Amino acid sequence: MFEKTPKTSPDLGKTNRIVEGTIITGDITSQADFRLDGELNGNFTSGGKIVIGPAGKVTGDIICKNADIEGRFKGRIEVEELLSLKSSAVIMGEVITGKLMVEPGAEFTATCSMKNAVKQISKVNEQQAG
Repeated sequence: MFEKTPKTSPDLGKTNRIVEGTIITGDITSQADFRLDGELNGNFTSGGKIVIGPAGKVTGDIICKNADIEGRFKGRIEVEELLSLKSSAVIMGEVITGKLMVEPGAEFTATCSMKNAVKQISKVNEQQAG
């Protein structure tokens, strides 16, 4: 009478976690949210949100929907929506994001491109060329 239908996205609502003291060398791909309190030497791709905790460290490229960074990041990060840098964050490299929020005290040594601005510049260039 009451049949349970399986969810189409089993990863939604779940969070993966890498605890402090864990070191991963290689690439991680996940559709679910992800919390990293350990160390990643490699690339990270997610359809969800990544949180790099205060003890977390990433060296590599990140592509995700949203990101909260409290720890250290070195590389290229592309965030579709909101990148939030907490006061303890240390960022070095290249940042591409829709929106950026930086708390006082965060170290931000990076080039930064805002996605909306990039789209607007492209439209202006097309109008001038055409």
